[in-house]
Amino acid sequence: MLIDRLCRLLSAVMVLFLALMVVMVFGNVVLRYGFNSGITVSEELSRWLFVWMTFLGALVALRSHHHLGTDSLVARLPVRGKKICLGFTHLLMLYLCWLMFQGSLQQTKINIGTSSAVMELSMGWFYGAGLFFSVLAFLFILDDFWRLVSGRLADSELVGIVESDGMPTGDPHPAPAASK
Repeated sequence: MLIDRLCRLLSAVMVLFLALMVVMVFGNVVLRYGFNSGITVSEELSRWLFVWMTFLGALVALRSHHHLGTDSLVARLPVRGKKICLGFTHLLMLYLCWLMFQGSLQQTKINIGTSSAVMELSMGWFYGAGLFFSVLAFLFILDDFWRLVSGRLADSELVGIVESDGMPTGDPHPAPAASK
């Protein structure tokens, strides 16, 4: 599916951003302590890459349903109740994406003419991360919502969170301990 390919691409971009951040920050540390100099652009660029990487990671987690949550109430509901709760949460998340889009758009417009201190790039690119996230998150959630209302969502997908009961493996049903 196109969305899944996009998420793989976003994951690869995150790896690239992380690698660039590690190289720049480590290089700056070596230059500062070893040669009493540094690369000023590396701090600002690392900060920008971190912000973008965070939003990209949130998108990938949203699509793969790896976000935090609890199912203590929803898991006990009948299938119809699970569908109603899931539909309501999707509508709420779509609204939140709209609010984030509006706020990010305002910030981008306000800061489009402002240059960053070191790189002297438009700060609109920095705030554009919120725009990018809100648009793609809206599409991801809308796709999941459409699968729900069209009946293409399996009953096992109605509860996207499985509690771990504190088990480090994440297995909610650990094997019983052997008796001595």
